[in-house]
Amino acid sequence: MSGTVIDALTWWARISPDAIAIDFDGDAVTYEQLNTWADGVAAMLAGSGVGAGDRVSIVGPNSLQWCVAGLAAAKLGAIVTPFNHRMVARELSDLVADCEPTVVCCDESLRGRLEEVQALGADFVLKSLQLDVAPLRGEQHVPIPSRPADLTDPTAIVYTSGTTGKPKGVIFTHATIAGEMHEWHLVEPIQPQGLRPLLVLPLFTAAGYIWGVARVVLHGGTLLLQPSFDPARALEVIIEQHATCLTGPPIIFEQISRVPAFEHADLSTVTTAHCGGARVPADLLIKWQKRGVSLRQIYGQTEVGGSATAMPRDEAALHPEKCGWGGIFTKIRVVGPDGNDLPPGEQGQILVRGPGVMPGYWRNEKATAETIIDGWVHTGDIGTLDEKGYLTYVDRKKDLIISGGLNISPMEIELVLQELPGVTEVAVISVADEKFGETPAALIRAGRPMEASEVVTWCNARLADYKVPRYVHFVDADLPQRQAKVR
Repeated sequence: MSGTVIDALTWWARISPDAIAIDFDGDAVTYEQLNTWADGVAAMLAGSGVGAGDRVSIVGPNSLQWCVAGLAAAKLGAIVTPFNHRMVARELSDLVADCEPTVVCCDESLRGRLEEVQALGADFVLKSLQLDVAPLRGEQHVPIPSRPADLTDPTAIVYTSGTTGKPKGVIFTHATIAGEMHEWHLVEPIQPQGLRPLLVLPLFTAAGYIWGVARVVLHGGTLLLQPSFDPARALEVIIEQHATCLTGPPIIFEQISRVPAFEHADLSTVTTAHCGGARVPADLLIKWQKRGVSLRQIYGQTEVGGSATAMPRDEAALHPEKCGWGGIFTKIRVVGPDGNDLPPGEQGQILVRGPGVMPGYWRNEKATAETIIDGWVHTGDIGTLDEKGYLTYVDRKKDLIISGGLNISPMEIELVLQELPGVTEVAVISVADEKFGETPAALIRAGRPMEASEVVTWCNARLADYKVPRYVHFVDADLPQRQAKVR
């Protein structure tokens, strides 16, 4: 069988060679240019030992080179395994040990960090996005022969934080990506002006590589890619580049709405605006609806393909608190502790089944068996269904902090703080934050005099910056919250 993102890339390169595939903040490549560039990078990767089924990791901020490296790996039948570029060497080392990449393509500014990982014993070839990938742009390359692919083969692994303290690799196959995108095309038809999503989220997430690069290439659209999220610039791109889609956590929409030009901006091209990742304030939906944009809540997580529900356009304004129902093929249940379906209005765990559901976690059968039961993903989130089957997201059952759209495991931070000499007891909790929505705070019981600056410095050396507690509070009594005790 065949039916892959690369099949689509080569098709659009032949049918619409001059159509813009990716516009990176004004630096654009056509489908023909993108396909040829990816051929050259694929040959380079093959020369470094990459073959079908091997892992190719990419570490770096959003860039054209990042996208090309991912597509090049896919041309060889390799598995794209993006890493969060904000992680420190210690964190990256854990991911490398888990997926064992043959090649790691990194931003040149991160070379030292990846060399630290190699020094710890990891065996991979290190390639630079600037020095090895970028120079192959604009040259003529021998086309990589099309290869048959089993749709059940993994094509990407996206790491997501969980309550265990260690990120788990969610497997995406050719079938889950194609099935998810096909269903969404049926439910949310692409408008005549084409698919032109604005992507301000990191490429290492499912929202980035899967819903950004893969989805756009499948549909022959144009990805409006930004280096990072800047609210004022995002609004400019929506207006100037006629963006049709914008998806992200509430903080993205909230900060764009605070840009002064928002009140008079022409947002008429935005036909699809989906907000999820955390509970969405009703007044935020109304704020965008007043500007003519039907901002709608969605529900999903990486394990179910990214998105599982969306509120119908004609009912979003009437029920801003609801997330909609499943798609044509995606089903939603809300169950009690006994696993039985609950009546309308009763809170329980949200279960999802559909074409985008992962086959499992990479090399983690235990976590897979705990998450997927009889084909249903047990999300760990709490919600209710009404009489029509509309889902309302209530809260997370899982002990996670979502800061700026990124998942943070409190236990991961606690495990790091346990190693700080003098810490006898620690609990990491979520506190509200105006800029990021939520942020971690550390409650520490210490056996010696300790300053907050020491705690922050310790974490900065061992955790990505967004995981470092912004608040540190020392306590004298036993901690009442869920806690991790030093043994």
